Amino acid sequence: MSRIAVAPMTPVVKKLLIANVAIWFVLQIFLGQFFKWTGWESLILHPAMVIEKFYGWQLVSYMFFHAISPFHLMFNMLMLWFFGSELEKQWGSKFFTGYYFVSGVGAAIIYCLSVGIYAAMTGIRTPLVIPVMGASGALFGLLVAYGIIFSENVIYFMGLFPMKAKYFVILAGAIDFASLLSSGVAGSEVAYIAHLGGLISGFIALKVAAQWKRQKDGQKRTAKRNNNLRLVVDNEKAKDQDNPKYWN
Repeated sequence: MSRIAVAPMTPVVKKLLIANVAIWFVLQIFLGQFFKWTGWESLILHPAMVIEKFYGWQLVSYMFFHAISPFHLMFNMLMLWFFGSELEKQWGSKFFTGYYFVSGVGAAIIYCLSVGIYAAMTGIRTPLVIPVMGASGALFGLLVAYGIIFSENVIYFMGLFPMKAKYFVILAGAIDFASLLSSGVAGSEVAYIAHLGGLISGFIALKVAAQWKRQKDGQKRTAKRNNNLRLVVDNEKAKDQDNPKYWN
C-alpha cells in the first residue's frame, strides 16, 4: 500500500485552474456582482435551453463557472490539482485534455437527458429550468480514472480515514447515488446526476480508449509479423530465373 503524494501542477491542469479562477473572478464577481452584468448566465447549463433551444455550447462552458461562494471553486480546483496532475503525468497532456472534456460534456448530456425524461414522465419541469454549473462532472471523471490507474494509492477520506483509491471512488459514487435517491431529481441544490454522469462518462471513455489501443496494437503486431514473414515457394525450380520467389 503506497501513500499518495500530491504531484507538481502539470501544464493543462494549470491552464484549467487559471481559466476557472479568472472566469469566476472577472465574469461572476467583478462584472456580475459589482456591475450587475448577467450575460455570463447564458454560459451555464440550462437543460431546457439545451433541449428546446439547442444551446449546445452550454454543455462545455458550464464547466468553467462556479457558485459565488469561493468554497465551491476552491474545493473543485483542489480536486483538479490533486487528481488531474497525476493523471496528466501518466497520460500526457493531449489525452488528459480530451478525457477531461469528454467526462464533463458527457456528464452534462446525461444530466440533460435524465431531467428531460423525468420531466416528460412526471410533468414536473423544475429540474429543466434549474441552472447547473461547476467542474464537478469532469472531476468525477478524473476520480474514476484515478481509482482505476492508481487503485492502491491511499486517500484520506474527509482528511481522517485512510483508504485505497479504488474504495474511495466506490464510496464517492455510492454517497452520490444515495443522496440522489434521498433527495430526488429536483430536491437538492447539488446536481448528483451530473456527478454520476461524470463517473459513467469517464468509465466509458476509458473502456473505449483501451479497446482502441488494443486494436491499434494488434494491427501493428500483425503488420510487423507480415513484414518479417518470408516463405520460400520453390527456389530449385526458380534457378533459371533472376530471383527466387517469395511470398511476402
